[in-house]
Amino acid sequence: MRYDLVLLHAPSVYDFRKNPLLSGPISDVVPSSPVFEMYPIGLTSIADYLERYGLRVKIINIANRMLLSEKFDVEAKLRKIKTKAFGIDLHWLPHAHGSIELAKVVKNLHPETPVIFGGLSATYYHKELIEYPFIDFVMRGDSTEKLMLLLMNKIEAGNTHYADIPNLTWKKGTTCGYNPITYVPKDLDDIDVPGYRYTVRSVFKYRNFLDPLPYNGWLQYPNTALLTARGCTQNCLICGGSREAYDQNCHRNSLALRSPKKLVEDIQFISRFSRAPIFILHDLRQGGREYVQEFFSRLKELNLKNEIVFELFQYADEEFFQMINESVPKYSIEITLETHDEKIRRYNGKFSCTNQKVIDTLNFALKNGCKKIDLFFMVGIPGQTYTSAVENIDFCESIHLACHKNPRVFYFVAPLAPFLDPASPAFEHPEVHGYKKFCHTLEDHRKAITQPSWKHMLSYETKDMTRNDIVNSTYEAAERLNDFKLEYDLISKGDYFDIKEKIEKSREYIKKIDHVLSLPSEEQAIELAKIQEEVEELNKYSICGKNELKWEVQKNYANFFSLALVGMEQLYEDYVNKFRHFLSPKRRQQFKLDTDYQKVKG
Repeated sequence: MRYDLVLLHAPSVYDFRKNPLLSGPISDVVPSSPVFEMYPIGLTSIADYLERYGLRVKIINIANRMLLSEKFDVEAKLRKIKTKAFGIDLHWLPHAHGSIELAKVVKNLHPETPVIFGGLSATYYHKELIEYPFIDFVMRGDSTEKLMLLLMNKIEAGNTHYADIPNLTWKKGTTCGYNPITYVPKDLDDIDVPGYRYTVRSVFKYRNFLDPLPYNGWLQYPNTALLTARGCTQNCLICGGSREAYDQNCHRNSLALRSPKKLVEDIQFISRFSRAPIFILHDLRQGGREYVQEFFSRLKELNLKNEIVFELFQYADEEFFQMINESVPKYSIEITLETHDEKIRRYNGKFSCTNQKVIDTLNFALKNGCKKIDLFFMVGIPGQTYTSAVENIDFCESIHLACHKNPRVFYFVAPLAPFLDPASPAFEHPEVHGYKKFCHTLEDHRKAITQPSWKHMLSYETKDMTRNDIVNSTYEAAERLNDFKLEYDLISKGDYFDIKEKIEKSREYIKKIDHVLSLPSEEQAIELAKIQEEVEELNKYSICGKNELKWEVQKNYANFFSLALVGMEQLYEDYVNKFRHFLSPKRRQQFKLDTDYQKVKG
């Protein structure tokens, strides 16, 4: 089968199956594993948009395929592919090694086929990336769907004049071009993000449901997510998606919102094939009061069976939770509080209110039907000391008592790891915010992620905590949190002892790896190989229970009739797109440019 574009998602470290890495708790509070096999949702929106215009786009989650089977041969898989271009995401910096190594493999197998990079980290490091001989283009910015269509038109036509495509970094021979970022759309209504229609359609169209799976275990627990906006109103110091970071990296100085109408249409579509929770990414209130009211008014009209998960960036009053409770049958809340220290929160920008306001928010939610609240604390944030990091657990107990020991509140602690986000205020001005950076370039990060323990992966220290302090305070806080949960019957004894054992062993192996790294280089690989199996086991939810982040559902999928109907509809949509595809290349090129290029240029 021939494609126009094949989009690949790499593991964080390309050869993770061979090299033992104690990644510890760095992925405990995200759906994916330490391999970070969950690909960015922008891949689906790009694929969906291009297929509207007749292109054949395939997503292959290489990281997940490698996790699913030790026998999966990446090179054998890629060698068979016939496509006009490959796209590789470098959105999150932990993929610095895997994405680059995967690009090297692709170019070796298909030397004449262009390789395109994209994502927030790729945008930040575009000048480094284009210097690699196996990378041909970097598409910059946070909204590249239409720009990818323009680039694919050029590739298809054999046109090597790239200077008129906004946001594109390109290479022609020994010449590199850096087109300015001038395309920054103001809303997201003309794209599907994520492109779930594409995802469903691709399973039928390309007859392979393993390649596009979002992460390991998705079939058993098919969570979905919707993006409310690109950009952010908040300016958290450690976030690469903050207001200041978006402005610097993507030239975005205002939110691009997806309208309430479109969001609810997306929710309705997802509910036709899935009964699993739907995560609404970002705080809805960024869109303003009228935006929130319209969203809940429209949502209320649906006979929804899915649980909706909402994210909060700041204090919320009771009226907000009343609106939610009246609009959906079941909902949960996620809050990244980061610290108990009000001054640090105010300085860092996340939940910059009093602790009493935090407790009020939680009680308002619990009073108004919230089924679950996930509350996250972090180690390694600006202004935090070792003592302060551990004292977060005291605040967990204060919250628990103030919320009348309600078991619907779940508590988590995790390190800021492995890297500071590029473009974040802390990354750009480390001395101002109390950081010491060990990694500056993309190559620095590429080497760091391959270190044998997460302690040595850390790209920073703070003026208050060394790497050792960050690691030790994380484990001490995790131990205390585990004890707290057992004391208040928030965790089973079996899970308690499992987590306790993993924390103890993790500390032991941190020391073992430190010792191995002190040996001569020729001995290090031999000694690390001896502990590979134990390390891999410790990486699986090393400081929290494996089911604590999950929302309970009785049924993951809709009935067979509904699934079949959705599939048939998507196949019909593909038939319509094929009609466009069979137009002559010149006519199809003009059709695309007429309907899309002028919007971009405008």
